[in-house]
Amino acid sequence: MKPRPSNIVFRVHAIQRMFQRRISEEDVRYVLDAGEAIEEYPGDVPYPSKLILGERDQRFFHHVVAENKASRETIVITVYEPNLGLWEPGFRRRKK
Repeated sequence: MKPRPSNIVFRVHAIQRMFQRRISEEDVRYVLDAGEAIEEYPGDVPYPSKLILGERDQRFFHHVVAENKASRETIVITVYEPNLGLWEPGFRRRKK
């Protein structure tokens, strides 16, 4: 298990999407702990970000998070269930 960041910050957009998509805070925290980064965006500002894939209770999730290493914060930008119309089976690669 990965070390949990000392602080998880939820952006307003993420909270709105969690509510709309019926994704709980516990779902998000589980994926942050147990999921895997499938895409990295090192050039994002103000902090590098990544796309995390995880599964919980037979639901797949993608979380976009930014890492503020100086403050030891993980900033949750958005969360969603990936769509097979846009992603290959397993949700690790986008369809071409």
